[in-house]
Amino acid sequence: MTTRAGAPGKLWAISDLHVGYEENRALVERTRPESDDDWLLVAGDVAETVADIRWALGILADRFRRVVWAPGNHELWTHPKDAVDLRGVARYEHLVEMCRELGVTTPEDPYPVWEGAGGPAVVAPLFLLYDYSFLPAGCATKAEGLEYAQGTGVVCSDEYLLHPDPYPSREDWCRARGAETERRLAAIPADLPTIPVNHYPLHRHPTDVLWYPEFAMWCGTSLTADWHRRFRVETMVYGHLHIPRTTWHEGVRFEEVSVGYPREWRKRPGPPGQLRRILPSTRASAAPSHQEVTR
Repeated sequence: MTTRAGAPGKLWAISDLHVGYEENRALVERTRPESDDDWLLVAGDVAETVADIRWALGILADRFRRVVWAPGNHELWTHPKDAVDLRGVARYEHLVEMCRELGVTTPEDPYPVWEGAGGPAVVAPLFLLYDYSFLPAGCATKAEGLEYAQGTGVVCSDEYLLHPDPYPSREDWCRARGAETERRLAAIPADLPTIPVNHYPLHRHPTDVLWYPEFAMWCGTSLTADWHRRFRVETMVYGHLHIPRTTWHEGVRFEEVSVGYPREWRKRPGPPGQLRRILPSTRASAAPSHQEVTR
């Protein structure tokens, strides 16, 4: 892969753009690749309305060689401000068709192979949801977890806006997505590493630093706890937590790449909305000398 500047393309990632906020919309307008061959991985929560999602992904698809999208919970909301009132699977399928019109790769498309610097590696956009298995300490069931969360006043808006139709529950939808995704990942040739792109982390450890630990219930599923080993993960790209950072678990790099809300990114040092480089790896993201770092 060569570029107009004579430098190889890079694989970048970002998530939680939340372009319903004007400040975040301006960040997207300023986002540019470094070269003609750069790819961009977008790990969900672009926006709540179909019009805003189309606007943001359309701009990015026009600028990057390839854009790969995985849905977040906000894209799946049936929001009262959205002119599109589809629910559940029908809404997701509508977004997939919209992405295909824009030339954006989705979890329903063949997984592309990154052949640039640091490759080859299979880039696998995933749509997995959650099943309430990341329970608060002392809780043994979803009902107990939700009761505890309600007592603390920390309840995800998904409970009111993310509908699982035609599945009876979000956890049923999660299990169905998990089974299909597991089948597809298992079919990847054994000599290729993978870069899963999912809104939620594949392992629970990134949620250990949440200010409100009960929110972990809406942050993934224990069904994927060993996928970083089973499917030869080079880097696991995710968002949702609004805690951008690099962690390592069992020798595997986990990258939280979210922008978050303006009230959050204004507090961080450095300019907001910076893309995170996934490949080729930077010195800062090289594996640590010890076995595991989770914070």
